[in-house]
Amino acid sequence: MPKSATLKVATWNINSVRLRINHVTRLLDEHAPDVLCLQETKCPDDLFPEKAIKAAGYEHIVKSGQKGYHGVAILSRVPLENASVKRFCGKEDCRHIQATAKGVEIHNFYVPAGGDEPDPEVNEKFAHKLQFLDEMADWFGKAKQKTTTPRVVVGDLNVAPLEHDVWSHKQLLKVVSHTPVEVERFEQVLAAHDWIDVPRLFTPADEKLFSWWSYRSKDWAASNRGRRLDHIWASQALDGAAKSVQTLTDARSWEKPSDHAPVIAEFAL
Repeated sequence: MPKSATLKVATWNINSVRLRINHVTRLLDEHAPDVLCLQETKCPDDLFPEKAIKAAGYEHIVKSGQKGYHGVAILSRVPLENASVKRFCGKEDCRHIQATAKGVEIHNFYVPAGGDEPDPEVNEKFAHKLQFLDEMADWFGKAKQKTTTPRVVVGDLNVAPLEHDVWSHKQLLKVVSHTPVEVERFEQVLAAHDWIDVPRLFTPADEKLFSWWSYRSKDWAASNRGRRLDHIWASQALDGAAKSVQTLTDARSWEKPSDHAPVIAEFAL
């Protein structure tokens, strides 16, 4: 099958693109996605390390960054069209960017983490997270009514929705990222556009699947107390198109790693 007939998309919370630019270029070299979506770049646009990325063969770059916090970017070896960003919750946080590659509209999100206390009455960060998810659901619900354009959503969505998306369902029910109120909002976003949870097409819901392991664990691999916070969704126009999904767990062991592992999906077009 010619390359033009597939789209390979990767997502990775890189936790500082400048600090881990060698990790970025290693991923591009070893796995050669058509498109890599980064979150938590922590980099203003004028300091983004474009030179190293373009040298790796990824000449098409769109980004939305800010100093020290948040930030998203799309790197591509195929042309990107119709790039834009959307702001949520009346804030200027750089948490979304989109562009079209090979006719597929790609949305890259970094959903707020939500702080430590899962109570919106006392924790402004948690309230922000719930509002962000509500606005995502509303936006995608309206988009569904307008067009059947093939779409993919990727990113650090900061919710582990399923029982086996966390190392212990019972112990994490009151921990931010797996609380029932977050899961409910997350499911509303999924339902608003009839999104397909692509990694769970390949790993059944009753099997553990993680993409994040805390820095606090001395031996993250041995304890394996992970969560699935990084997601890839496809619209119904891509139903049946997903060919494969990989979670690159080994990247969590690279020198000075991100606490997230990259996730890669390939689609037939």
